[in-house]
Amino acid sequence: MDSLQTMLAGLGGLVLAGLVGHSLWQSRRAGSIRRAVPPHEPAIDPAVEPTLGDAPADAAATPAPAGPAGAPRAQAPAAGPAPVEAPVVAAPRRNPLRLDPLIDAMAQLVADAPHSGDQVLAHLPATRRVGSKPHWIEARNEASGEWEHPQPGRLYREFRAGVQLANRSGALNEIEYSEFVHKVQGFADTIGAATDFEDMLNAVSRARELDAFAGEHDAQLACRLYARTAAWSVGYIQQQALACGFLPGPVPGRLVMPGSEEGAPPVLTLQFDSKAAFADDPNEAAVHELVLSFDVPQTPSAEQPFDAWRNSAQALAAAMDAVIADDHGRPLTPESFEAIGRELGQLYDRLEARELAAGSPAARRLFS
Repeated sequence: MDSLQTMLAGLGGLVLAGLVGHSLWQSRRAGSIRRAVPPHEPAIDPAVEPTLGDAPADAAATPAPAGPAGAPRAQAPAAGPAPVEAPVVAAPRRNPLRLDPLIDAMAQLVADAPHSGDQVLAHLPATRRVGSKPHWIEARNEASGEWEHPQPGRLYREFRAGVQLANRSGALNEIEYSEFVHKVQGFADTIGAATDFEDMLNAVSRARELDAFAGEHDAQLACRLYARTAAWSVGYIQQQALACGFLPGPVPGRLVMPGSEEGAPPVLTLQFDSKAAFADDPNEAAVHELVLSFDVPQTPSAEQPFDAWRNSAQALAAAMDAVIADDHGRPLTPESFEAIGRELGQLYDRLEARELAAGSPAARRLFS
């Protein structure tokens, strides 16, 4: 009996030791962080315990996805333990887009005599917004006959003003339209111009109809990448993202894949918790989740943003040992991406039929 008790006690001790060891192993995996490594140095997966003679796989060897047509390709930087240094994409400087009767309520102004661009600029309304809607005044160049924003040293007699009918803040309302009329009429009075405004009820009705269409056809595709085991450091995220064609954006915790058109919105954005980017030691800040997205109406289909989105998600997931999921945490399979692609194609067709093709100037203004 004594020998049996001794044997059972020994077995119990072994089981307890095994449980403790397993718990410590799981805790070690959960608390580990992948960090950026210099090029040509193998990236050690902290979730795998190396042994003598083992050669850890190089995480940077995962092939980068094909980016959008014409997008610049970033090379993997010489990264050390510190976060990767790379040129920051500055916020694009873009001139206001030309007025478009499709998305603007328009007013015509004709002066008794030509005015210099300097005079016109001195009398323009101080602000370019009424409520949540932008408005502009353009002038016809007396020499070229082209519509343009007023420029010093040129002569203008005809003008047109417009206020945007809708944007992501909603439809133009009666109060906003009245404010627009008041501002434009004040400008017209200072230069001695006759005005012809669109009827308010008609403008507001068009605004509501356009807003309804935009609400039904607005889309921003996003997927999430969750770390399977070890978390990621900021430097590690940057290193893997740069290898896939991303560049650090102007906002901490945000990387972008630029498109081929200068000054256009990025094709893709990759975001993580900005608190990690501001941490005292970014290499010790653990990131467990990334969000990869693109704004459908803002991006031309010619840039192939869907392919770049899917390929980037799959390449990053493979390189970083991540799970691709939707906003509800459900895994996204190749079949899921195919279904999303088919729906996206239908959305592109409907936008084009309305003369608001994705990435066009009018679409970018409407879906802003």
